[in-house]
Amino acid sequence: MTAKLINGKDLAASIRRQLAQRVQALVDRGHRPGLAVVLVGEDPASQVYVRNKIKACSDTGITSIEHRLPADTSQEALLELIARLNDDETVDGILVQLPVPDHINPERIIEAIDPLKDVDGFHPNNIGNLVIGREGFLPCTPYGVMKMIESTGYDLTGKHAVIVGRSNIVGKPQTLMLLAKNATVTVVHSRTRDLAAMTRQADVLVAAVGKAKLIGADMVKPGAMVLDVGINRDENGALCGDVDTEAVSRVAGWISPVPGGVGPMTIAMLLTNTVEAVERRLLK
Repeated sequence: MTAKLINGKDLAASIRRQLAQRVQALVDRGHRPGLAVVLVGEDPASQVYVRNKIKACSDTGITSIEHRLPADTSQEALLELIARLNDDETVDGILVQLPVPDHINPERIIEAIDPLKDVDGFHPNNIGNLVIGREGFLPCTPYGVMKMIESTGYDLTGKHAVIVGRSNIVGKPQTLMLLAKNATVTVVHSRTRDLAAMTRQADVLVAAVGKAKLIGADMVKPGAMVLDVGINRDENGALCGDVDTEAVSRVAGWISPVPGGVGPMTIAMLLTNTVEAVERRLLK
């Protein structure tokens, strides 16, 4: 069998088109959404992510406000910038691109962002809202994964979802989002015994551990839905995910590719959160 492809690139493009209409409606009411993107240092991957985010803002009519800071920027200076952005009425969302240089505490930075402008969904207030089922901003990557699952019409009720990885950015919030859709969720990680035995039980498998082609065909239940969050380089320097896509495609029922899967969806959900930040303020 050959797995059906969950095309994140096409789905993200559709979401951006819908967002452009919502942005225009907000502009007609007198406010164009604004997203402030802060990049500290010259991390190559971060440079690419920021460039893609800025282009996506342009595509949807969101104003992108760039702040590129040198790698030796002090934590105090970064906190001062965030305080100014918190107070700026033209800024609806604030994103500080991670990772930040080692001398800056990322937790301090995340906590300094106004929760109502935390469109990355990392602030403890927003994570807490996710835990108890209240409205708040959802972390963009797991939010994108949920939209990809939704796009297939797949009903998660009663299904066994296995998440490989327990990060604050993907694994933990992904668990909560899947639970909210009535899935039974297992989280596995580097200390899990017999990883393959656990992943083979999954109706839905989310790979988010950052190890190139870790998930092989022998680790996947026939017909399972496999969502690949990883972004890695293989032995030839080519972009790849945590899943051996070619091999797993012969076993799985659904699979997301890398590139063109979760990555574009992460950016689409960032823009969604930014537009929702304005709508919550102006329309409710």
